[in-house]
Amino acid sequence: MPVHYELGDDHVVWITIDRPEAMNSLDMDHFAQLRRAWDRFGEDDEAWVAVITGVANAFCTGADLKTYIPEITKLQKEISTREVEEIDGYRIDDGVRAVLRGVKLYKPIVAAVNGACVAGGMEMLGGTDIRVACPEAYFGVMEPKRGLFAGGGTTVRLPRQIAFPAAMEFLLCADRVPADKALSYGLLNDVVPADQLRDKALEYAHRITSNGPLAVRKTKESVLRGLATDMREAYKIESAIATEVFSSEDAKEGPAAFAEKRPPRWTGR
Repeated sequence: MPVHYELGDDHVVWITIDRPEAMNSLDMDHFAQLRRAWDRFGEDDEAWVAVITGVANAFCTGADLKTYIPEITKLQKEISTREVEEIDGYRIDDGVRAVLRGVKLYKPIVAAVNGACVAGGMEMLGGTDIRVACPEAYFGVMEPKRGLFAGGGTTVRLPRQIAFPAAMEFLLCADRVPADKALSYGLLNDVVPADQLRDKALEYAHRITSNGPLAVRKTKESVLRGLATDMREAYKIESAIATEVFSSEDAKEGPAAFAEKRPPRWTGR
């Protein structure tokens, strides 16, 4: 089954992982499809916010242990020395790009976690901005339990996003963490009943799309680039981005709409 990309007339894209027979784990093909979905979102001018979710009772359970992991493990030496860049037509970096590691994607992403979110699912969650889950969802950095390593960004992002002791519990114990505990750790924004999950995610998305899309993207860019450097350089980045935003058409439209008591007509420029 495919990874679906559905753009509505509200500038919100729904990206849905549809592999229920394998709890939405990802093989070579599905990693490639998910990577292409993120690439498409980044390039699509009509897409301002993405919501990522899964079908059935799983959000994403990461790499398929029966197919993807054996292939990658077998070729790890060649991969690490860049002697191999493709396997059967699929790019080696599809896996890390699909879970948003090192991807310069400054459009906002909302995660609607409808079930199991472990391993690569947790890796991808770390690349999202707003996260809502149902009570049945659970979370885990499960790689150590299989003798593997969470190399899709989790060891870097998680300690920067939640308290250090909580992050290390995730990383070292490799336990399943229920949604309510994940919420208390600050990993999530909200937990709502399963039948309200889609509406809650869409509510967050619409709250974002009501704002100037350029200002939103540049705000996220400033945050992510600032986190990757020291304070002094981060302030320089912020100042440069502020100049760009204040010089935009949207920066004129916003105050004009306020003065004229009408909804703004954003162009993203």
